[in-house]
Amino acid sequence: MTSSQTLLHAQQAFMAQVLDDDQPVPDNWSERQAAGMDVYRQNYRSAVIDAVTSTYEQTRQWVGEDRFQRAAIHHVIAHPPSGWTIDDAGAGFAETCQQLFADDPAVAELAWLEWAMLGASRAAEATPLSMEDFGQATAQFGDEDWASMTIEFLPGVAARPLQYDLHAMWQALGTGLQQRPETTLQETRGCIVWREVERPTFMMVDADMVLALQSALAAMPYGEICLQLAGDNPDEQTLHDAAMRAGAMLGQWLQESLIVSLKV
Repeated sequence: MTSSQTLLHAQQAFMAQVLDDDQPVPDNWSERQAAGMDVYRQNYRSAVIDAVTSTYEQTRQWVGEDRFQRAAIHHVIAHPPSGWTIDDAGAGFAETCQQLFADDPAVAELAWLEWAMLGASRAAEATPLSMEDFGQATAQFGDEDWASMTIEFLPGVAARPLQYDLHAMWQALGTGLQQRPETTLQETRGCIVWREVERPTFMMVDADMVLALQSALAAMPYGEICLQLAGDNPDEQTLHDAAMRAGAMLGQWLQESLIVSLKV
């Protein structure tokens, strides 16, 4: 075994000790070393839980301190961070909330929003396409160009469908939850998250816009997005309406400065 392999083996054994209470200590460790590991393990977990807490401040306020702390402890034990920064300890917490807060499913959507906003705040800088730039880029487009066009968005843009009113929840949280709002939506809607200059932000949108944006983020051509909006076996009027709807969405994405470039 080389010296680098020996070091890697030692590091892996150390992290196994940190992450697992039941992991047996090495035979050559003294009682003092074993006790020191207990202290280190608790300090490590406290730091990771603090990182989760700082990421999900609104979620913590919504569910209450005690319930949140139990969820955070469960999360860091079941899903220890594997990234290079402790801030990644919050990854997957929305899924943990979905499991632990089955009595309040809005919690998972709120946690998703906070994680998406953190992702937007960390995202790389990019210059959005202006309306004028868009007009110049598409001035000579024919039907085939529009159909094959794909859209590159700002780094950090995220979208998902919603069953709960995150806007109302966010507003109520901003006032210290003096009055809990009605959260259940009458029909599925959606949420788009991005960074506006230096500040992460979000807006509620119709469900079909979320579907279109998710498809565009996955590099689906614009023509296929129009067909997707039209649904199965559309007639000519339905295709026309879908194209108009897609155009309105494209205009809104440009207006919100979400688009970086176009590719044909």
